[in-house]
Amino acid sequence: MDEHTGGRGAVMGPEPEPDRGEPVVGRDAELARLFRVVDSVSADPVLMLVGDVGTGKSTLLGHAVRRAEAGGARVLRAAGSESESSLAFSALHQLLRPVPAEVDGLPGRQRAALQDAFGKGPATSGPDLMLVGIAVLSLLSGLGDRHPVLVVLDDAQWCDRASLDALSFAARRLEGEPVTMLIGARGGDHLPGFDRHVPTLTLGPLDSAAADQLLDLQPKSPTGRTRTRILDQAGGNPLALVELARAASAPDTAVGSPSAGPLPLAEHLERIFAARLNGLPAATTRALLLLAAMDSADSAIAVPAGLPHAGDEIWPPAERAALVRRTGHDVRFRHPLVRSAVYHAASPGARREAHLALAEMLRDEPDRSAWHRAAACPHPDAAVSAELERSAGRARRRGGHAAAAQALQRAAELAPRREDSARLLVEAAAAAVFTGDIAWVEELVAAARTRTDDATLLASAAVQAGRLAVLTVRHPVVFSRLAGAAEELTVSQPAAALDLVAGAAVVRFYSGEDTQRHRIQDILRRLPANAPHADLRTWVRAVSDPFDDRDQLLALLPKLVAEAQDRPERLTAVGIMAWLLDETPQAVRAFDEAFDRWQVQGALPEGLGGAVAWAYAERGRWEQAREACARTTAVGRVAGLDHAVACAAAVDATLLALQGDPSSARTRAEEALTLIDPLESRSVGVYAHRALGAAAVAEGAYETAYGQLRMVFAADGAPVHYHASYPALTDLAAAAVRCGRHEEAAAIVERSAAALAGHASPRLRALISRARGLLTDPREAEPHFRAALADPVLEYWPFERAQTLLDLAEWLRRRRRIAEARGPLTEALEIFRRLGARPWIERARAESRAAGLAVTDPAPDALAELSPQQQQIVRLAARGLTNREIGEKLFLSPRTVSSHLYRSFPKLGITARSQLRDLLEGTLVTAVQQEQGPPDAYVPDDPHAQTTALRESRSGHLGGLSRNLTRQTWTR
Repeated sequence: MDEHTGGRGAVMGPEPEPDRGEPVVGRDAELARLFRVVDSVSADPVLMLVGDVGTGKSTLLGHAVRRAEAGGARVLRAAGSESESSLAFSALHQLLRPVPAEVDGLPGRQRAALQDAFGKGPATSGPDLMLVGIAVLSLLSGLGDRHPVLVVLDDAQWCDRASLDALSFAARRLEGEPVTMLIGARGGDHLPGFDRHVPTLTLGPLDSAAADQLLDLQPKSPTGRTRTRILDQAGGNPLALVELARAASAPDTAVGSPSAGPLPLAEHLERIFAARLNGLPAATTRALLLLAAMDSADSAIAVPAGLPHAGDEIWPPAERAALVRRTGHDVRFRHPLVRSAVYHAASPGARREAHLALAEMLRDEPDRSAWHRAAACPHPDAAVSAELERSAGRARRRGGHAAAAQALQRAAELAPRREDSARLLVEAAAAAVFTGDIAWVEELVAAARTRTDDATLLASAAVQAGRLAVLTVRHPVVFSRLAGAAEELTVSQPAAALDLVAGAAVVRFYSGEDTQRHRIQDILRRLPANAPHADLRTWVRAVSDPFDDRDQLLALLPKLVAEAQDRPERLTAVGIMAWLLDETPQAVRAFDEAFDRWQVQGALPEGLGGAVAWAYAERGRWEQAREACARTTAVGRVAGLDHAVACAAAVDATLLALQGDPSSARTRAEEALTLIDPLESRSVGVYAHRALGAAAVAEGAYETAYGQLRMVFAADGAPVHYHASYPALTDLAAAAVRCGRHEEAAAIVERSAAALAGHASPRLRALISRARGLLTDPREAEPHFRAALADPVLEYWPFERAQTLLDLAEWLRRRRRIAEARGPLTEALEIFRRLGARPWIERARAESRAAGLAVTDPAPDALAELSPQQQQIVRLAARGLTNREIGEKLFLSPRTVSSHLYRSFPKLGITARSQLRDLLEGTLVTAVQQEQGPPDAYVPDDPHAQTTALRESRSGHLGGLSRNLTRQTWTR
């Protein structure tokens, strides 16, 4: 049923609160749980209240609202409406409508994002959906500064997807905020963003004693056989008990009559409500139908345009029939089923007339008017289809992808020509891609295939489905579909075939399945070598097999970068390719340049988007890497894309381990492993085990570390993943040395070296040299360590270089070449300090003391007491960012940022924010003085940044250096 046809359960805005004297029977435990949440006695900032229709969700939420208001809380309420589920951000607008001043008081970017979402801004390219979520979080947090806040969302199963995305984003970040969120929804309905790890309170049927008690409280309590029938038919449903009792007391009503036979409860109740329409004045019936057909937001426009106002004499008969309630200036149905009963009791012609009347009343609201015209269409209509297509365009500009897809789907149903219908369905699929709902996308694509034989359109449909499918965890199925579709289109639609094989290459990377590489290569051979698409072919080759033709692919990079200069999205793709080829410096330059010119606002993570986080991590820009992880996690969770979340979790886990938070690292790595099948997603599995290995190393548990890292390679020593496994060779070797596994680890290293042969990148050659230095006879280790440090380009992987420097220094000191060891030790310690690699700082400091270096530096010790997230926040605050600006970067509320700073200051030995910069600058000055002169400066990729960083590093200016190292903001 179309969302705007007045279908079952559609209501006008938030349902009216029950009378204050309305009893709550049989729900003592549930009400107590709600009160604990509202009174902030519970640890749950979010609670889902789930139950079938009529179980009393709205009644209980109403009691919770009154409890909160009595305690001085600010309450924001909204209710979903089936008829508004196709209007982007309608529920969020309803929720925030009472606080316009607070919306206006948000920071500029956040305010603009909300205004765009509500259709009040230019919305030329659509709002940044993550920024909308941050705006909601900031607004709720700001309200909480003055009093506790209760957010109530009733009938959430009918809320539009864009609103649910924004609210679920905020809900996951409410810990520590004086904000509580109560969500009421029907049982069995999928609620995006709120259906995992959200505490749920389920309302079941009332027990026999409570059902009897509720009947006793009715004005005319039924008795005898009638009471028995009511109890039997109601099945413990509170609404059914009340309404059946009311029906039984009315004249000419037989509760057990055949007409009330074995119907579903909702339909049974609808018939009871519909029976009350009999005998009402015709004018009242017409007004009720208009009320049933309209949206909650329609009333403000429709009443002045012709709908009777609440004081009109037309309403009392409906009120006496227990169909509506009048509260102030509003007239509302007593229950969603009443609205459904009124709507469906009318003839099709009467319903069409009602929608046409509302469309005319709402002519200044084109989106609502278009949906009412569509609801009035019994047959295809080109004009109405075109109206809905225009409405979809407006929804897309506001970031309402689900709303756009719904409008296009309905437009396709109304399009008279099959070709137009197919085109609209493909466009609907393209919009639905951004909801993350793969089943819906595939449904739309399948419908398009039944309406056209147009090869170009069908190819486009396949590409749209593939675009989302690559982001799911169904790698074998998805690869087979994409490759099969590409093979079918190699001759007739080569461009579409190449798009499909590009998606297949991404799946190949995630899965690591070698047979997929051969199939991709076969498809590429069958495709014509079309010059305009040469860059995409190159990209496919790099993704599916980066080391086989590495030299040839590397030679193409400068040309691809030059051609992508004016297309930031292509520049990002070139950056991903460069990362795959182990050209991390070039990858980071491409990402920096792309994000300088392009505020990425995509509603989905891109395929291989994790490459951005890995590139920044490898380059030593860990803050930006973690920001990228936060972005991907937020987007992936909103869209329900577990694989994207798992990718981000694996990178984040690695950084947490290197920064000295092994417990959090294990949590994130294990999260990644639970979200994917390690046998089907080898890349994420490998990254997660590398992170678990790093966490074990941070704790000195080398046997455990070796066990985790050994899982990165197969039983015969072959890499589990053709790209992700190789960088683990040195970590495997280092752990092996400390737990007596030299021989096994050496065999694995040599097997990998032989497999790579002449195709290894300078970075991998250095890693293999370091691994050999660790595993070989100590008398023969020095040449290997020197080889690992020989190429100056390896300074662009600062953490790996510092590890090798420390290995060399330890080897030199054990050979009593202490003077020679001090230089590498000093440089290694400086790099570890700059990165905030706490376990490695301690190891380097211990080695430095053994080499006779003075390394007493209390400031770094104080900073090391902070968690990695607190370090991130402190460094950003030291650069002058406000709490709100930090929150935007890290997807936190300003209050959470403030709380972290509050807990950090005593650990740092300071009392004011203004001391942060001096503290961090002093850290570097102390380090430089104690290490007898500055080491070689770490030089960023950007030429201007190089000059500034070198100048500031010579003067010991860490604050300036930090500003240049984190100059770019990841804006995806």
